[in-house]
Amino acid sequence: MTSGAFSASSAVLERLSLYGRLTRLHRPIGTLLLLWPTYWALWIASNGLPETSWIVIFGFGTLLMRSAGCAVNDWADRDFDRHVARTKDRPLTSGAIRSREALAVAGVLALAAAGLLYWLNNAARGLALMAVAVAVFYPFCKRFLPLPQAVLGIAFGMGIPMAFAAVQGSVPPTGWALFAANWFWTVAYDTEYAMADREDDLRIGIRTSAITFGHYDIYAVFGCYVVALALLGIVGQRQGYGLAWVAGLVAAAGIAVRHMTWIRNRDAAACLRAFHHNTWFGFAVFAGLVVQTWG
Repeated sequence: MTSGAFSASSAVLERLSLYGRLTRLHRPIGTLLLLWPTYWALWIASNGLPETSWIVIFGFGTLLMRSAGCAVNDWADRDFDRHVARTKDRPLTSGAIRSREALAVAGVLALAAAGLLYWLNNAARGLALMAVAVAVFYPFCKRFLPLPQAVLGIAFGMGIPMAFAAVQGSVPPTGWALFAANWFWTVAYDTEYAMADREDDLRIGIRTSAITFGHYDIYAVFGCYVVALALLGIVGQRQGYGLAWVAGLVAAAGIAVRHMTWIRNRDAAACLRAFHHNTWFGFAVFAGLVVQTWG
């Protein structure tokens, strides 16, 4: 390989690495927080026997749309992120990539996700379009909504009605109960996330649930966990689930309690730790569901 070809290859690899950081491929927590409730819905909708194709389609779709959403979010927040210690070194904010590149990356990923719609029915496709609209709208909510996490809860739950619609052709009441449970869970963990950035967000004028809840932030997180678990209990009751489902919810409740011990002093690092640890909450519910439906 010539020196020119080697330099060109290195430049391409460096660019791809920057795009990977833009889309958070190095931090899969966001994808997992989207994936667990989507797989809850797939397992429930299919009575524990989802087709392999559904698992693959929704898995790839979740990864692609979360990655596209990160690019759009960074583009929307590019003038804010440079003032936040945790985000000032992101590729777009630091100037390593340009705004139009971020939008191009988001567009390519969204088109790739759109290709998956070929294998879905019309009901699921309609919900997918709604999911895209909410995902694009969310990054701008921090400018004017006192509780932008409410919109994020919708965006992070759209995989649930999509999964029910794909498998059953419509979304039953159980599906919407699961959606509501996930909404409260999302508000809980993203408030933990926002608590870590509270001082920076106050300084630059961004609105978040951590700021809106104020001194009641910890109680709000606890309340959201409680409501989420109660709604998941209702879902299990409607489905006739037994001990394994309850065991999964008990494990998830224990994880939530652990998070409360971490965030009680509002230490930024501890709040971020609690946020990242929520993948185990989602896994606990999923594990209980799999054992319940396969046992």
